Amino acid sequence: MNDGYNFKWRRLNGDKLDGSIVDRVSETLLAEKNKGHRIKVCIGTDSLQRSSVIDFATVIVFLRENRGGFMFISNEKVDQKMSLKERMVSEVARSVDIAYRLCDLLDRFGVELEVHADINTDPEYKSHIALKEAMGYIRSMGFVFKAKPDAFASSSCADKCI
Repeated sequence: MNDGYNFKWRRLNGDKLDGSIVDRVSETLLAEKNKGHRIKVCIGTDSLQRSSVIDFATVIVFLRENRGGFMFISNEKVDQKMSLKERMVSEVARSVDIAYRLCDLLDRFGVELEVHADINTDPEYKSHIALKEAMGYIRSMGFVFKAKPDAFASSSCADKCI
């Protein structure tokens, strides 16, 4: 799927993940299954706008039931100005793109998938402006939707990787 996003994946320690992300996730799920771990995957994106440059971080978080977790990270810089709502929807689009690429694989392994949006459910916060669009987009693709405060993949994990 060629969508214009420049996903280059790495581990938290900086080790690059070469090749297809689908192949890397498949290898990871097989290894975790062989260790007897039950896995859940959460995908999220966060961004930070600095002048006309937006830094995006997308994460695939692998949660081991009762045994912690780990993640794959992709960072991208985009030289473009966006409104807050456009940026929030762009974050969701990146997450949905990765979820779509992985959903068949995750189904084969019986792995639960959630897509997390760094959008607040409280109308007092600015990001709330994109809540309806984000929720509709993610749910219309058939994915489980999580927003703040339950969207740790985007609001905590991806946030730390920008």
